[in-house]
Amino acid sequence: DTHISEVVADHKNLSDLLLVPGKPVQAAVDNVLTDVDDSVLFGRPLAPDTTGAISEMLLGGDARLTRDLTERGYCDLSYESVGGNRFRVNVYRGKTGSSVAMRRLPSRVWTIDELGLPRIFNEMAREHYGLILVTGGTGTGKTTSLAALVDAINSTQPVHIITLEDPIEYLHPHKLATISQRELGAHFGSFAEGLRAALRQTPRVILVGEIRDRETIEVAMQAAETGHLVLGTLHTADAGGTISRIVGQFEPNEEHALRMRLAENIKFIASQRLLPKVGGGRVAAFEILRTSLRIRELILKGENGDKTFQNALSDGAVYGMVTFNNHIAKLYSEGIVDEKTAVLTASDRYMVQRAIDRQKTSKGQLVTSINNLELDNGYEAGI
Repeated sequence: DTHISEVVADHKNLSDLLLVPGKPVQAAVDNVLTDVDDSVLFGRPLAPDTTGAISEMLLGGDARLTRDLTERGYCDLSYESVGGNRFRVNVYRGKTGSSVAMRRLPSRVWTIDELGLPRIFNEMAREHYGLILVTGGTGTGKTTSLAALVDAINSTQPVHIITLEDPIEYLHPHKLATISQRELGAHFGSFAEGLRAALRQTPRVILVGEIRDRETIEVAMQAAETGHLVLGTLHTADAGGTISRIVGQFEPNEEHALRMRLAENIKFIASQRLLPKVGGGRVAAFEILRTSLRIRELILKGENGDKTFQNALSDGAVYGMVTFNNHIAKLYSEGIVDEKTAVLTASDRYMVQRAIDRQKTSKGQLVTSINNLELDNGYEAGI
């Protein structure tokens, strides 16, 4: 524990610690993994017995965590070191023994403005009921964005907020709102069970750490339909994929009724990706859908031909909608990400490349080839 505090103190931009048998303790600093060699334990390859002992210490004899590790091969927990540094921890078993991945958590909740989130997040915080979904892959910052959204509600509305998390990552102090934070395993058995219980605990806002199955989806919609604002995450890449994932949890004969409920209750879907920044660090790129007549029709009837979520998002800027392509091109124009990152992380590489080339042409700069991202003196925008 003391060693971990020392490493954090010595590495200002540390985001992760990795303990794997056969390798020294490693730290991710600005997304680059390096060996740590500044203590007695660190700097030498870790033995399986050592990582096993560390894993047992982190589990602390918790029966649920031990069962998850035995049955699933991994478990998730939160951990606070002696120095006050908090981590989201995943303990997992592999061929060489137990390993530990530790994601460092900020010491406080960052606000919407501090994170540079799109301004439409402030509108999300003013919603009174319905579903707001934040989606993206593992490690894309969904929890951080949701924490900022909860903080905005906490700072402006005298309501009861209940969070259901696995594990609790950000500690919210009571502000204008009253906050009750509950952790999977320690305080409730499943997200669906926690949601049902929450409906009897007089909340106005409920955060669900992950909407991962049919039962949780059903209870979340029930909560939204009865006047609650439900915030949740899904591991989906974009708005269309989010609707498809939810619909896919139900039987075909249930689809029409489900789509009607989704069209009525979904208020926003914010999907995000983390991109490496110029000069180090990472920045989130967003695609944001908000409810409208066109969006409701797409949810009800599905995508067909030119009637797609992407087209609706592209035409929805007047409603505050954002596409990954436009947001990534904006990040490039502001010098936050470089050209290669912008093109390779875009949903439509050709579209983003053309936007970048137009920017470069307006400045009298050489433009690039989308095929190899190398300077091409013969290329001219629009040809």
